[in-house]
Amino acid sequence: MAEFAGLPSGVGRRVAVLASRFNEPIVKKLVDGALQALLKYGVLFEDIDVVWVPGAWELPLAARWLLETERYHGIVAVGAVIRGETAHFDYIAAETSRGLADASAESETPIGFGVLTCDTDEQAEARAGGAHGNKGWDAAVAMLEMVDLVDRLNPEDED
Repeated sequence: MAEFAGLPSGVGRRVAVLASRFNEPIVKKLVDGALQALLKYGVLFEDIDVVWVPGAWELPLAARWLLETERYHGIVAVGAVIRGETAHFDYIAAETSRGLADASAESETPIGFGVLTCDTDEQAEARAGGAHGNKGWDAAVAMLEMVDLVDRLNPEDED
């Protein structure tokens, strides 16, 4: 029996942090968390690109553009979709997550999902460095683990 698990190793990795400007005060905290995790786990500062888009809706398309460049070992997508008074939240949250999942699966490149989908500003704050940690950090670590896992599963593909 063989057992495989990835480690959050960023050494030699080039990554992008893809961020939504909508709800920017929250998202900036998620970006900061992602950057802190990437640097802690060995990604060099110069090997990180931060790309901003207008809102969560634009994240999947921008992720596809970034993946098409074949520059990145992985992407960390961060944003904050906070429920309002209309059904708009439901569409944006669902399509953003579906679009990012599709982009990752189709490219076979890990995308860490750090897009908050919260009912209130307080819930978002709690997940952007508050009582529930920083989901940008968590998404970055998950992406690095997946990048490492694919290397472990396909050792002949290493550079």
